[in-house]
Amino acid sequence: MDREQILKKLRATIHINGHITGVAAGGGMTAKYAAMGGTDLILALSAGKFRQMGRSSLASFLCYGNSNEVVMDFATKELLPSIKDVPIIFGLNGTDPTIHLYEYLQNLKQLGFAGINNFPSVGMIDGKFREELEERGGGYEREIEAVRLAHFLDLFTVAFVFDGEQARKMAEAGADVICAHFGLTSGGMLGAKKVLTLEYASKAAQEMFDAAGKVREDVIRMVYGGPIRTPIDASYIYEHTSCEGYIGGSSFERIPIERAILNTARAFKTPGSFDPDDIMVKMLTGLGKHYDYVEFVTAYIEDHYGEEIQLNELALVAHVSTSYLSTKFKKEKGISFSEYLVRFRMDKAAEIMGHKKLPMTEIAAMVGYQDYAQFSKMFKKYKGNAPTRYYYMKYEEKKERG
Repeated sequence: MDREQILKKLRATIHINGHITGVAAGGGMTAKYAAMGGTDLILALSAGKFRQMGRSSLASFLCYGNSNEVVMDFATKELLPSIKDVPIIFGLNGTDPTIHLYEYLQNLKQLGFAGINNFPSVGMIDGKFREELEERGGGYEREIEAVRLAHFLDLFTVAFVFDGEQARKMAEAGADVICAHFGLTSGGMLGAKKVLTLEYASKAAQEMFDAAGKVREDVIRMVYGGPIRTPIDASYIYEHTSCEGYIGGSSFERIPIERAILNTARAFKTPGSFDPDDIMVKMLTGLGKHYDYVEFVTAYIEDHYGEEIQLNELALVAHVSTSYLSTKFKKEKGISFSEYLVRFRMDKAAEIMGHKKLPMTEIAAMVGYQDYAQFSKMFKKYKGNAPTRYYYMKYEEKKERG
């Protein structure tokens, strides 16, 4: 997959979907499932390998290993052999004084890497140490040179930038993607504690995008890290900037795994601690052998309306066919399962609005909608007004009632 093919595919995806996604992976499993999930780019970064070791991404900036060797080792063994349809981008430590940049880049291309990304980047370093690096030829300019050489070799380039001037220079060097980098991702157990706010991040990102755009209008604009860790966070950035994509590391590889492993370990540690009245427990243990299937579905929706719910999965638990459960549900309720689920979620959203003042995107997520536009469309269909309008109407009604 050459550079022009990658650009053509990415631009088509942006045109159709509105944005693209990149995953910074530290191993084959992350890359495999990211590819299956539809990610557009996979970045092989040393930070990912440290995350998989249970360490902070920050370890990739220190002397715990040669970053380029770390990436070369796991990417050639775990990513290139198995990922064929998604471009693999090599996280290049361009300031490495032990490599000849041009020859190293030629080797990366021969091995099958689609492009490079400047990581770990000097842009994450400031103060006296940064000054010393710059004076000794180990500064950000060398990362710009790496991107310029990679572009000359027709490699795809993703440039992490930290201010407008860097964005301008990277665009001049030929970077295909200008990615506003906001530091380590917050959240979870290993995330950075001090992060930028979404509002500040959106303003800073737009300044970088504008600087790059003055050089080349065709550059792809993306963001990475900091306060952006959920689809809702990314949506905020999309709405308030000209951003066209999100690259995540911890958001995909660390935070979900932390939660899943922690909760699963706890569950297996205390297998007898489940609530015997829980509807799912009854069905799984056979206590619900003669349980009312429709009541099982409605009770499950009531308990799990904020999560993804599939009728075929409920049918498997109940040991009946999906078609049987669907027919029985519609016969008893008068509407289909999907219609019932949407109505329940919209009623629940309206109920939340009546009790709490929360951002509409947060309410949407609470009732199972990560896509706010879809939530707004459904809410207006079933409640007659857009979510914000509905909230203020109810607010005024409460004020009139005293």
